[in-house]
Amino acid sequence: MPADERFAVRRNRARASVPRPLAAAPAPSGVPLPDGLALRGRLATGARRPETPRGSGRGGPGSRTPRTGRGGGPRRTYERARRAWDRPLTAYYVILGSSLLITVLGLVMVYSASMIKALDISKPATYFFGKQFLAAVIGGALMLIAARMPVKLHRALAYPILMVTVFLMVLVQVPGIGMSVNGNQNWLYLGGPFQLQPSEFGKLALILWGADLLARKQDKRLLTQWKHMLVPLVPVAFMLLGLIMLGGDMGTAIILTAILFGLLWLAGAPTRLFAGVLGAAAAIAFLLIRTSPNRMSRLACMGVSEPDPEGGCWQAAHGIYALASGGWFGSGLGASVEKWGQLPEPHTDFIFAITGEELGLAGTLSVLALFAALGYAGIRVAGRTEDPFVRFAAGGVTTWITAQAVINIGAVLGLLPIAGVPLPLFSYGGSALLPTMFAVGLMIAFAREDPAAKAALAMRKPGVRWKTMRRRVKKRPSGER
Repeated sequence: MPADERFAVRRNRARASVPRPLAAAPAPSGVPLPDGLALRGRLATGARRPETPRGSGRGGPGSRTPRTGRGGGPRRTYERARRAWDRPLTAYYVILGSSLLITVLGLVMVYSASMIKALDISKPATYFFGKQFLAAVIGGALMLIAARMPVKLHRALAYPILMVTVFLMVLVQVPGIGMSVNGNQNWLYLGGPFQLQPSEFGKLALILWGADLLARKQDKRLLTQWKHMLVPLVPVAFMLLGLIMLGGDMGTAIILTAILFGLLWLAGAPTRLFAGVLGAAAAIAFLLIRTSPNRMSRLACMGVSEPDPEGGCWQAAHGIYALASGGWFGSGLGASVEKWGQLPEPHTDFIFAITGEELGLAGTLSVLALFAALGYAGIRVAGRTEDPFVRFAAGGVTTWITAQAVINIGAVLGLLPIAGVPLPLFSYGGSALLPTMFAVGLMIAFAREDPAAKAALAMRKPGVRWKTMRRRVKKRPSGER
């Protein structure tokens, strides 16, 4: 056979042995196709691979066990709640939301608790509510300003606020300028129905000034020496306490002492030093209580369930009556009986008792939950920051609000002596509401300064988000997206 014919025969045999790639027809029954040809045939004809039943894996059918209650609902809910709480903006929203809810609920309860008192002094029923609403509006503006101010500006205002507060507290003791309300010489008359209590601003002044002082000393590594930790923080705090006690306001002095202890605790005061300052403060407090019959009578009213025959412990006993008559859900908003002259100070120191009578246990527990959330968020802000000033200031504000809430509610429940301090953000009193709302704005500013929270807030701005989305979406050659 010639060479050309032999070459043609070999070429034809080679072509015949190669399978046709994608145009292969279905194989006759009983004739298996090669693996590669079968796969390519399925792709060409659009046939899908048979789905494997769910749960049949390496261990065969049913090897993957379904989730049961052990790792299901409650545990998954807990994990979701924990992840949500760990988000960067959680503290920011909790502080803002809880403080606003407490303030709004406080306005409602001030109106309900003060109606009879206002009518009794020949004023409109909305007299106290109107003053409190005006203070809340001004306080909201102060909170917004404080929340937008940078931390450096807060530190710069520490010394001016302290100096102005001390000057006003000295003016209170000048005859003819200071006013006496309920036996306490702690007020300044501003004209008309408005008065000012400078000692309430002393709490904010001590926190800002003390936080700035301790932060500068920590930067210089001086807080390891006890004299730098105590001086001049403790002498200045005792000066403020002396000015407050000249007016006879024991409740505000207790709150200021709690703030001082909170700052010392955050600064890392050793136990012996902390115990020494605490012992000295307790000795001074015991002496002041022992020498005052009014304070001794308040101490004797702890835990009473009915007033004595001579009329003592009247306020403490009727506060318990108001809480006891509230039941689970209260008698209804505005339906309190104790505010009709039986319970003194129903819209200030004992507004929590009226809340329990009208809103019941559900209302009081809601107020406690809001204060607990606000306190925990403040602790979170103080614990997650690396700025010493933010840590001291946030810890001081948290100590202030939680200690004052505990003292007020404890007095209403009969667990603590009546100290005459209002419930923060809740009770009537513009002098107490304004610095407290500024302090809440301070914590909001600190929560915004966290790097993770700052990045999350920046991503929520419309311009930044639109630019980010445009950067992620690639433009196709056809012009479609």
